[in-house]
Amino acid sequence: MSDIVVRPADASVWDDLEVVFGTRGDPSGCWCQWFKVPGSQFRELSHPERASRLHDQVEAGTPGVIGWVDGEPAGWAAVEPYSAYPNLRRSPITKRVAGDPEDPWAVTCFVVRLEFRNRGLSRALLDGAVEHARSQGAEVVEGYPVDPEVRPSLSNAERFHGTVSLFRDGGFEIVRRPSATRAIMRRTM
Repeated sequence: MSDIVVRPADASVWDDLEVVFGTRGDPSGCWCQWFKVPGSQFRELSHPERASRLHDQVEAGTPGVIGWVDGEPAGWAAVEPYSAYPNLRRSPITKRVAGDPEDPWAVTCFVVRLEFRNRGLSRALLDGAVEHARSQGAEVVEGYPVDPEVRPSLSNAERFHGTVSLFRDGGFEIVRRPSATRAIMRRTM
């Protein structure tokens, strides 16, 4: 049984975040900027510039949670108010519709290092993200997961939003399905 610890990410854990995001694969290219930076600007930013932006965000607050497995930096989940993610408003999947809460907290992505997958870390990261949002006064937390039950061929890279079953197990309910493979899920505190 592995010892998993999750806590809000701040400047003191930057070196561990660099380990989690790594030097190859999608996380090392995104640095959780996809939902924060408009598409044209995102494409113009180099990988080091994206990393620098996340570093600045971590220095300014706690834009997510970090997890360790047996003391090793292993994963990350981004969670902030919806308004911190301008691209959520632009997406047909995640834009607000009538009846939606105006500014819920949003869990937008997960990064789990390959060697730490299938150990329950995503569950712990989601629980940590919800607790962090609650501690900051969140009344509602949303997620925008994919549904591998509908499309089993979803790659690990396509699952960075989390899965419907992960969020369901975390106490979230589906409020709508903007596409066959995506759901908007919500948990009220």
